[in-house]
Amino acid sequence: MKRIAVFPGSFDPITLGHRSIVLRALPMFDEIYVAVGINMEKRSTFDLQDRIKWCEAVFADYPNVKVESYQGLTADFCKKVGANTIIRGLRCGSDFEYENMIGHANKRLHPELETIFLLTESELVGVSSSVVRDIYKNGGDTSKFLPSEVKLPEKQ
Repeated sequence: MKRIAVFPGSFDPITLGHRSIVLRALPMFDEIYVAVGINMEKRSTFDLQDRIKWCEAVFADYPNVKVESYQGLTADFCKKVGANTIIRGLRCGSDFEYENMIGHANKRLHPELETIFLLTESELVGVSSSVVRDIYKNGGDTSKFLPSEVKLPEKQ
């Protein structure tokens, strides 16, 4: 049986922290889906196609990493692709509180689904898509937070 995991997120944009989590999880799984979520209630800063393109570029050298977009429940997407594990990164205690709640809900929806948490590497604790978006919107240099494959559009 293939070990398939899903790493869900908005990836608005994908950061060095996201990349680190996927690359560190790779030895544990045969395939990892980077699942770019579409949340109709949340307005993304960057276009869905750009977010997918960036994720594909970041993991282009890793054939066992697949990038797909999805809408709806993460647990349902996991079932669709045959995944029995969700990967989540934790930067701090508040991340755990939130992710723990979501993990339990996913388990109730699909009892075979497990959630694993990977701690963010120390040097990447301050890296988040929210921080990057704030820096971007205020004209700052985001390059220290993003993989080199991610080229944000010029701020207008």
